[in-house]
Order: sequence, then structure tokens, then C-alpha cells
Amino acid sequence: MLFIGDIYVSEILGKPVLDPHGDDIGRIVDFTVILGELFPRVSALIVSKKGDFCRIPLDSISIFNKKVISTTLHAHIIKTGGPEQGEMLACKHLLDKQIVDINGAKVVRVNDLKLGEAQGHLCLIAADIGISGIFRRLGIKKRWERLARLLGFKHATNLISWNFLQPLEPSLSKLTLTVTRGQMNNMHPADIAQIISEVSSRDRQAIVNSLDIETAAEAIHELEPHVQATIISAMDEDKAADILEEMPPDEAADLLGDLPEEKANGILRKMEAEEAEDVQELLTHEDDTAGGLMTTEYLSYPPDVTIEEALVDYRLQAPDIETASAYILYVLDSDERLLGEVMLKDLILAHPKRTLGEIMRRDVPSIDPGEDEMEAARIISKYNLLALPVLEEDRTLLGIITVDDAVDLVLPPQSRRRKHRIG
Repeated sequence: MLFIGDIYVSEILGKPVLDPHGDDIGRIVDFTVILGELFPRVSALIVSKKGDFCRIPLDSISIFNKKVISTTLHAHIIKTGGPEQGEMLACKHLLDKQIVDINGAKVVRVNDLKLGEAQGHLCLIAADIGISGIFRRLGIKKRWERLARLLGFKHATNLISWNFLQPLEPSLSKLTLTVTRGQMNNMHPADIAQIISEVSSRDRQAIVNSLDIETAAEAIHELEPHVQATIISAMDEDKAADILEEMPPDEAADLLGDLPEEKANGILRKMEAEEAEDVQELLTHEDDTAGGLMTTEYLSYPPDVTIEEALVDYRLQAPDIETASAYILYVLDSDERLLGEVMLKDLILAHPKRTLGEIMRRDVPSIDPGEDEMEAARIISKYNLLALPVLEEDRTLLGIITVDDAVDLVLPPQSRRRKHRIG
């Protein structure tokens, strides 16, 4: 095949394909590519012939450039047909679709596709996400470039090389492009959440499915409640349970509270017993109360534990505790009643052989689980607390309300939601 230079798909769509006698076989409407290699190889041209679609294998193409495209096949032997098994229609499945751009942590659109030679084959080289691709498809790129030069604008083509892209889904008919799985998992959860928010519902599911469980949990937490519920509702219960187990109990309870009761109960049954029990307990508290705002994720120890012992255990448990909950250790008796608290700073500075009971602060502000949630925020603000214990009448510690949850209550983020009971 005589192939000259790089070509954009928009430059060949609608072009005639000529047979050896120069007769017009049909007009190019698409082309097929085979995924799996670094650059997808073009396998055939799809042409429209008197209302029918014909597949012309690329190995039968003798000339391929912007002006002339010809085949060694004669018009009368070319059969109707479309893509074969393992092939993808590039224009249908890629043009105007979305790409997750890791550098800008945003979603961009494929405006054109660049073809070029790679390892001796005609391949899909890059996606054009710039304005040049739009003008090229409209057939006014040269006029735009002249105007841009006159006005002093830069009009550089904005390309993303295919080797930085991969399909999110194995189904070729549902192709969305993204960065590699490893790169996505290394992004900040807020950036991933922004990307998920900008794509279609189907593509949201594909992005979440490409993440590891921990990253998916962190990203879902950053989403609006209705998006969270949509994503979790569409998952099988086992995977949904794995994700919710990675979330703080109060966040998991909030999310389950937005699901249909049958789905929520199904996920709870799939969760580990300890995590499910914590979440179920939170769901029994009325909305707009301190109990409904608290989390059951905190660190607690008996009063006779030494500083040295507490520090050893702290290093093991703290990585799995929400940041706001990790600054305070609660000292409880054998019946889980609150005796006092120890700030992390005091724990580090105290003599290793002293006990928590010796250094704990006893006069700890607290709140009843049935109190209004705004009263909890008021107490946290008044005493400048990092966390507020929620106690039953006999001082049994039920959970804590962290300062960040109190702030969210006063200045609600998009992820703030309201719960209802389950079961």
C-alpha cells in the first residue's frame, strides 16, 4: 500500500474509493480497527455503496492518501458487510466520545482521529481533542488558521497519543477511553470524582469498575448523593459491600440510607459482620440528631493500658481510622462507659510507663444521641473540639461526632445527605 504522511479521519470520510479501473466503488463512512496492540491497527475501510455498506480489507488498498484512495478489488466482487469479530468501528465508537485526561483531571471530547504508520501498518495514532479537530471536520480549518494568524492566536493541534489511552470496558460497543488503571488509582479521589460527575451514567460505572476497592470508596465519598446511590445500586452486592467496608461507618450508613431498602439490606448481609453491625447501629438513629451525625469509628482503651502499649497499638490501628478520629484516644471502663480522653499530643509526650488513666482528661464535653445535630455543632464550636463523644445516660460511648462532620452540617458540601431507616 502506498501510504503518504499522517492523515486525520475527517480528511478521508466521504472520499470515494476507486477500483483498478478508476470506477467509484463507494464513499468512506468509517474504518475498522483491531485493539490489543500499542496502536490499534486499521483492518478495513467501510464504504457506502448504493445504500449498502461494504467492507474493503486494508490489505487490498493500493493507494491511501488525502486525495486518492484505491483498491485492487473490482467493484463487482466487493461484498456487503461490516466489522468482523474483534474489530471496532473507529468513527462510530470514538468520534465525539469522552476521554479522561489525567493531566488536567477532566473530561475531554474526541474531535478527530489521527492515522499514521506504526510497525509497518496503518494505525490509529492519536485522538485530537483540540478546536482544530472541530474546524477540520467542518471543512474550515484553513480559513480558521488564516484568521488565527491574523489575530495572533495560536492554533496548535491538541493530541493525546493512543499509547496513553485504553478502553474502560471490554465491550467494544461501549467504549470509553481513560488513562491506565494504575494512573487512575494514583489520582486524588476528588479529581476522580470530578471526572465521574462529568460523564454519562454508563461511563460512570465503567470508571468505578476500573478502580481498586479503596480508591473507589474514596472517590464515591466525594460524589453527590444521587450519583453515589446510582453507582452502588448498579453494582452486584458483593462488590458494593467491599466498597462500603472501606468507608467510615457513618459515610456507609449515609449511602445505604439513600438506597432502596431491599438493595441496602442485601448489601448489609454481604458485609463483614462487625462493619455491618456498626452501620446498622447508625441507621437506627433518627435523622437530624447527634446519633444520626456520629461515627462509630474511634480508638478506645482501658485506663490501665500504659502509654507504651497504647502507642504500639495506635500505630497498628490509626492507618485504618478516619483522620479526624485519630487525634483522640477514649478511655473506657469494662462496660464501655467513658472515663476520659487522651489527646495524641499528650500520648506522645507522656512517659512510656505511665497509664492512660493517669494522664487522661476527665471533664469531657458530651452529648445525648437524641439531641439535635445543630446542638452538637454548637458544642464543638464552643469548646473548640476535634470530636464530641455521644453518650447514653449511663455514659456508654456510642460514637463520636468529628469536627469535619460538624463543619459539613453548618456549611453543607455536595456530598451532604439525609438518611432514612433501613430494616
